[in-house]
Amino acid sequence: MIILGVDPGTIFTGYGIIKYAKNEINLITQGVIKPSLKLSIPYRLEVIYNELNKLIKIYKPDEFAIETAFYGKNVQSAMKIGYARGVSLLAAIHNKVPAIEYSPREIKKSVVGNGAASKKQVQYMIHTLLNISASKMSFDESDALAVAVCHSFKSSMPLSKGKSWKQFIELNPDRIIHS
Repeated sequence: MIILGVDPGTIFTGYGIIKYAKNEINLITQGVIKPSLKLSIPYRLEVIYNELNKLIKIYKPDEFAIETAFYGKNVQSAMKIGYARGVSLLAAIHNKVPAIEYSPREIKKSVVGNGAASKKQVQYMIHTLLNISASKMSFDESDALAVAVCHSFKSSMPLSKGKSWKQFIELNPDRIIHS
């Protein structure tokens, strides 16, 4: 299964594409969509939509995962993130790619084991899980890859109320990283 993960924003929209098969995760590509700051919001949104549309056509993801909106102190920022989320979801739906949303806390807990993990901790785990250099990865990219990895973990979990880290470890001993 190919998963496109997106960390939406009107200044930087991170994306990460992974392949998940047989309990193995491999990086396909990652990057950041950076619309010009000289553009007004509607034109930045057009850039985000067009770039995600291109990525979907090139890599043909089976599923699309995105971070849900969270309410911060700045309502304007939250609204702009909402706009970026909207055009991102629209790109997926226009291309008939099933979309699912995860909260920032759920993503961090899935990838790091702590819902209050820092961006640095998330980046470290993504670096470790996907064997890529953290120095060659922005937080926007690692956050987007974390969304995709979270989705791969969630889609591989059994569909029961008893989902837990203990159960996940028992079902996936090959995913344990020993230091």
